[in-house]
Amino acid sequence: MKLIQLTEDYELKPFDCGDADLNGFLAHDAKGFHDKRIGKTFLLIDGEQIAAYFCLFNDKVSRVEASGSAWRKMKKLFPHDKHFSSYPAVKIGRLAVSQDYRNTGIGSKLMLSIKHMLNAEDTCSTFRFITVDAYLSAVPFYIKNDFKLLVSDDDDKHTRLMFFDMMEM
Repeated sequence: MKLIQLTEDYELKPFDCGDADLNGFLAHDAKGFHDKRIGKTFLLIDGEQIAAYFCLFNDKVSRVEASGSAWRKMKKLFPHDKHFSSYPAVKIGRLAVSQDYRNTGIGSKLMLSIKHMLNAEDTCSTFRFITVDAYLSAVPFYIKNDFKLLVSDDDDKHTRLMFFDMMEM
């Protein structure tokens, strides 16, 4: 298997993770996100088949989004003179595993690869956290991969805002 960045000229193969929104993003939106500089999509390729994909966006963890107790815990990660109203993050905007690769551990291996890839990234910008708006059904997966809830109860009935601290790498 190899991990590649989706490019404008890459010919996408059929992909089905069992979720119409995630399938539709890859088929119809991923290339446009790259073109408009909104997000970068990466494909995990096994032979000719897309085993999984993920898309990364810029984000922030902000006091406005966090519960009071979560924000207090977050502030303790920084010296007092580094307390800000938000901290830089990279968001996993989409992550999906093909139904053909379910229950193989590939999702957790991919998550570890994402963390290592981002940790090794040497660009002009930096960030402290990885965030995700996890579908409720995916919250246990993210908890298993060391993400924490930013809020215990969310207004959104479908997702929960979660984060991973890159200093845990």
